[in-house]
Formats: sequence, C-alpha cells, structure tokens
Amino acid sequence: MTFHSKKLLTIVTESVLEGQLVEDIRRLGAHGYTVCDARGGGTHGVQGGAWSFDANIRIDVVCDEAVAGAIAERCRSRYLPHYGMIVYVSEVGVLRPEKF
Repeated sequence: MTFHSKKLLTIVTESVLEGQLVEDIRRLGAHGYTVCDARGGGTHGVQGGAWSFDANIRIDVVCDEAVAGAIAERCRSRYLPHYGMIVYVSEVGVLRPEKF
C-alpha cells in the first residue's frame, strides 16, 4: 500500500477562537479541518473545559507543507501573543492525496 506524505498541523487553543481560526484555515488554502473538544494539563494548570468560557479545542488540518506553514505563521503573528495556544506539525501518510 502506498501512502503519500502530508503535514498534520494541530492547534490546541481557546474555543472562543474557533470561528476566526476556521476562517483563516480555509482562506490560507486548507481543504478541510477537524475540530474536537480538548482537555488536559500543563504549565498553565489543568484545563477542564467545564464551562463554555474556558473550554479548549483541538483543530487538526492535513495539508501540504506550504499551507501548514502559512497557517502556523498566522497563528504565531495574530493569536500566540494574546491567547493560550500550542501549534505543532507532524508528518503523516495519506491514501488519497488529492483530498488534501
């Protein structure tokens, strides 16, 4: 079976940013994305998401390297200085590269 290389860009951030981030993601060339509720702990304590105002989300985008770079740069310049956010990228293999 042949897998085709793509990037998996993951953003974990405050749920209040979902609409703005989805707009940015689409505008910057991603063909799709997945949004999930997220909970966890780290240097800023435990994020339980029990209340809508403090909920976190995880957004996954499978795309090519240029799109991943553009989205990451947008996050760095617009959101990271003002919001709780982590952004990371992984190598993934996909079966249908034309979908991404």
